[in-house]
Amino acid sequence: MADDQHEEVSKKVSAEEEIRRGITVMRRVVQGRSRGIILDVYWSNQGQLIEPNGHTLTSFIGALVRNEIPITCDDWRNKELNESKEKIWSEIKRCFNIEEERRGFCMKLAGKLLRGFQTFLSSKFLKDADGNFVDAELPKKYESLISAEEWEAFKSKRQDPVFQRISATNRERASSPAYPYRKGRVGYGRLEQSMLQKEESSETSLPAHVLWKEARVGKSGVPQEEVLHVYQKCEELSQSLSPDDTKGILSRALDVPEYSGRVRGKGFGVTPTSLSIKKGKAPSNRELHARLEAMQAELDALRREREASASTVYRDASDKDSINCTFQPNIPEGISHCQLYLSSPYYRMVGKGKMHNVSGVLLHTRELPAGCLKVSVDIAVEPNATLPYPSDDSDATTVHEAVGSFVAWPTNLICVGYELQENEVSNASAQQKKEVSNASARVKSSGAKKTVARKKPTTKYRSCLRTFLEMTDIPTGGVRTVHMEVGIFGFDYDQMIGNEDFMQVFSHEEIGVTVVNTYIRFLYDKLMRPNGLDVSFGFLAPTTVNLGLILSRPDTVTEYVLRILMDNKDAEKLFFIPFNTGGHWLLLAINPIREIVYYLDSLGNDWTTYPDMKVLIDTVLQAFRAQRDIQTSRRGANSITWIKVACPQQRNQIDCGYFMLRFMRDTLALGRLKIPTDYFDEFKCAFYTKDQVDEIKEEWCQFMIKLNVCS
Repeated sequence: MADDQHEEVSKKVSAEEEIRRGITVMRRVVQGRSRGIILDVYWSNQGQLIEPNGHTLTSFIGALVRNEIPITCDDWRNKELNESKEKIWSEIKRCFNIEEERRGFCMKLAGKLLRGFQTFLSSKFLKDADGNFVDAELPKKYESLISAEEWEAFKSKRQDPVFQRISATNRERASSPAYPYRKGRVGYGRLEQSMLQKEESSETSLPAHVLWKEARVGKSGVPQEEVLHVYQKCEELSQSLSPDDTKGILSRALDVPEYSGRVRGKGFGVTPTSLSIKKGKAPSNRELHARLEAMQAELDALRREREASASTVYRDASDKDSINCTFQPNIPEGISHCQLYLSSPYYRMVGKGKMHNVSGVLLHTRELPAGCLKVSVDIAVEPNATLPYPSDDSDATTVHEAVGSFVAWPTNLICVGYELQENEVSNASAQQKKEVSNASARVKSSGAKKTVARKKPTTKYRSCLRTFLEMTDIPTGGVRTVHMEVGIFGFDYDQMIGNEDFMQVFSHEEIGVTVVNTYIRFLYDKLMRPNGLDVSFGFLAPTTVNLGLILSRPDTVTEYVLRILMDNKDAEKLFFIPFNTGGHWLLLAINPIREIVYYLDSLGNDWTTYPDMKVLIDTVLQAFRAQRDIQTSRRGANSITWIKVACPQQRNQIDCGYFMLRFMRDTLALGRLKIPTDYFDEFKCAFYTKDQVDEIKEEWCQFMIKLNVCS
């Protein structure tokens, strides 16, 4: 009983001590200096004070200001304060390891802390609950810092009509902010630091609108709808504005008057200079007109190049006598040895191989270009010579890359009658084996991670595809088809593609099932089949497995999924399901043999958000287990494992489709059947950048060009 009373008294004393807390003098810092302890200070990339010791330095400067600067100071730039400022800076350098170049920041911070102290004194002691002036005496707590004369002068200044008018204006402006800051004394610099540490991001800074939104999230953890509206507008603007735009995205989204030198969403200490924002002169009408003409000229040049390449017929050589071979006017039927020539920039032999002059012959399931024959390249005489028709199937663009494969070659550049010598064949084979061995050695020496340094993606293929598109009937309602062979989704069909699908990629809109399916065709052609991954990975059609069909025709979905799984029941395989919920894309990756379902959602939801989806997948896996005659215990009958993967998270309402495609791409690039709970180390990040999203767009556009979709 006595102990309980003692504890209650202790709590009461502690509370009173907290209320009557003394003046902050930072004894710990001063005592540490006496023992030779100098504290290090750290700064963000934008020059803001961060932890460790950021808060300590701020409090120390506040204590110095209260001791050295009179509260009657109206102008921090007054030269009479120079001596006191010098003393403050000297004390800072004695206790902290800080560079001379940081003096400007510290002095600005000191001025800010002085104004804050003055406001605190006025609000705490000179106003009543209704905001009326109170003629209060000097608080005993501050008698050691403030003299009686100084206090009277301070009260007199606060009663001045000019000051009262300015104070009323500022008070009204700050009384009801549309988007109130909710992080207390945590500034933007330390908030950004904590966000980056929490996300374990390799980035050194965050976009201003991302910080701005987080700074307005209170204890509930949910931002206001108005804040989300501004954030969404920022995300949309970030896709359309140039990086060199001198007015910030956040300022545009808020649409409020701005003053020079302000950087919204970054907090104290950040200026346009520290962000390297160059204030440029707005271009004149004449300059804008010149830019428009230059862009139009470039577009016209691309069109002419496209038309020329489509109508070019390889001309006969005017100086055939200079060629060290006899071109035969009549090409023999059947398979013949031949020499392969190019005519630009001069006529020369670039390779040797075999010509296939057979009726109805196809090249990689497609018809040959007009005026061409199918040839197999055996020897590269000039390895770096560019192929007249680059190979769509193998991505070969040079003669060396085409060795061992079939390509199209203009008839007038083929010399028939050459036979390969045995030593040439053996030398070629030895060279190929050597190159394969060297490539294998490079892969082994690269270590466990397969990450590759990538160039920053451009808009080259998007621009080209858009130009080609404008020369067709697609913008006016025409459609094309992309063949989807049976190995992709388990059934053979032609995917229709129209102008709306292209514009989703060009204009950065939410992508639909057509873009998703055709990108899956790209993954199948370029990553899976060439690397033998089609035996370890598979796809299920999003047109058949989606939330809408699960709700309306669950039997159809179950039958399709079970058929695909049973067709592959003898080998462990990971099946990708690009799953559309009606307005959002997520990825399911199913390993039916191990009964594991990986759930990757760029919005951070889990599978409980879509219970019908989970019930159907569980039902299919249980049926799959039964049809394989796998015996399990009663406990194991419901042992299907669902794993939520901590994948990169989207920061807008548009990118879910692109993120889902990258999840599949990342997994196939590594060729692993197991997806770690915290995602792959090689691709781990808080979110995919704009460049990483653009990389998906460029790959899709390049693939559409190679498929001649616009022809």
